Amino acid sequence: MREFSTPLTTEIATTGNLTDDVVVNAREAGSTVQFSRRGDGPDQAWQDVTAAEFLAEVTAVAKGLVAAGIEVGDRIALISKTRYEWTLFDYAIWFAGAVTVPIYETSSAEQVQWILGDSGARAVVTETSDHLARVREIRGDLDDLNHVWSITDNAVDTLSRLGGDISDEELEKRRTTATPLDVATLIYTSGTTGRPKGCMLTHGNFMFELGVAVDELEKLFLEQKAATLLFLPLAHVFARIIQVGCIKSRTRLGHSADIKQLLPDLAEFKPTFILAVPRVFEKVFNTASQRATADGRGKIFDAAAETAIAYSRGIERGKIPVRVRAKHAVFDRLVYGKLRAALGGECLYAVSGGAPLGERLGHFYRGIGLVVLEGYGLTETTAALSANLPEATKIGTVGRPLPGTAVRVADDGELLFRGGQVMAGYWRNEAATAEVMEGDGWFHTGDLGEVDDEGFVRITGRKKEILVTAGGKNVAPAVLEDRLRGHLLVDQCIVVGDGQPFIAALVTLDRDSVPVWAEQHGKSTDIAALVDDPDLRAEVAAAVEDANKAVSKAESIRKFTILADEWTEEGGQLTPSLKLKRNVVMRECKDEVAALYLG
Repeated sequence: MREFSTPLTTEIATTGNLTDDVVVNAREAGSTVQFSRRGDGPDQAWQDVTAAEFLAEVTAVAKGLVAAGIEVGDRIALISKTRYEWTLFDYAIWFAGAVTVPIYETSSAEQVQWILGDSGARAVVTETSDHLARVREIRGDLDDLNHVWSITDNAVDTLSRLGGDISDEELEKRRTTATPLDVATLIYTSGTTGRPKGCMLTHGNFMFELGVAVDELEKLFLEQKAATLLFLPLAHVFARIIQVGCIKSRTRLGHSADIKQLLPDLAEFKPTFILAVPRVFEKVFNTASQRATADGRGKIFDAAAETAIAYSRGIERGKIPVRVRAKHAVFDRLVYGKLRAALGGECLYAVSGGAPLGERLGHFYRGIGLVVLEGYGLTETTAALSANLPEATKIGTVGRPLPGTAVRVADDGELLFRGGQVMAGYWRNEAATAEVMEGDGWFHTGDLGEVDDEGFVRITGRKKEILVTAGGKNVAPAVLEDRLRGHLLVDQCIVVGDGQPFIAALVTLDRDSVPVWAEQHGKSTDIAALVDDPDLRAEVAAAVEDANKAVSKAESIRKFTILADEWTEEGGQLTPSLKLKRNVVMRECKDEVAALYLG
């Protein structure tokens, strides 16, 4: 099939902007708990924030921005971990008629300088003294930057006091200035290739995306006790769209910035759904497997995992064998219930995006009672273009196009999409916009994929990452890489072989799992010492062999090298959303790649 579209079933507003949700919530359901946030007291107990209280706080901060001289359309950058104040400032910026420019809190001074300079930001809200130091380091080169505020330096109180003389009428005029056609945010791409580009996402893009998504995902957003805990960076469009969706649907929202505190936070917050990137789901599975093995229950966990997968496959076929059903009931008490309890005990759904999850993990999680709804989208498309839904899920795909959205497969296999969530273009970059946008609205994703006869989309690779071997075989590395990363000892990997006689791979080791494995096998826990260990190489070789099952012999990995180094965001090899910067890794590891083909 070359093209598939889903008709629009929801009426999308043609006037107003994203701030309307906050005003309407306070007016119609002011006492509804909109947020639960960690308190500042010694016990850091969760404290509720009602819709009316949120409006009052947003209004106060927005008045401060106006008093500081922020004008309609000004860009205000926001550098912070995921926390309540991130959301507060986001809406306050919109109330003031301005545009939010998110910056990952892990960004270097050079990256911050590029985004602040390219966007022409008039102000920046930072979180910590470290962020302040990065801004001060490059502030002399930023002529447009007039204000720098810090959340930990009482930015909320400072701005609230500053805006004391701004009238409600003046702020209301500002708040209602933006239309669906106006830019709400500039989100800079993570820059896997070249300089990040600013995606202009309008209020209308968000209104379309959420008008459709909240309706389609009513089991997530509209359940009576619906709640979610955000722990992904709000600088990423994936988390941002959930933030806006929660406010639109009055879903209780919480924030968790410390990954080490995540499990206690989940246990206390009790979300009904969560969102994460596939690496998180891989880590949860591998950690549970490893702990079971350390406690002498490895075989039980393995059997439970296989039963969960078989149970899920039975759901897909419409018939679960009696034997599988019986084993599933036993393991639900012994294993699955404990895994669900780790997420707070109320979580029934998870939303996964950013990269393919893989069929095996998808079936495992559904089999234990947590349905992972995998979707697909980009920064340029205000997150989701397609998604699996509770009533329409096909594991291994990224679902059908959302209502009002169409997908087309080009002659070269590239996926093109058209819909109201597609960006207005790249900020001050008409040439880059023209490269990805056709005149009739079709957006070129750069991803390769297929559409089945029911409209479900399957991602098969990245157009620019296709390898062509010396024998002329086209190979999509993502298929192999996704399978390899699912092994508990593997952290990251890159498949190589462009212009070479065969496909090979570089593999890095998981810093959490490998030491545990080493102790269990009576070996040194030093990563460098394990790189050439025959038993560890045998484990990785088995993982490679498993990954090769997904491809033909000509596409399979023939050789691999295990590296002692780690690829990280801080090291520059990964983006903040944990995507591999292929060009960086290939440049840094050119000698290791060359060695794979010697002899």
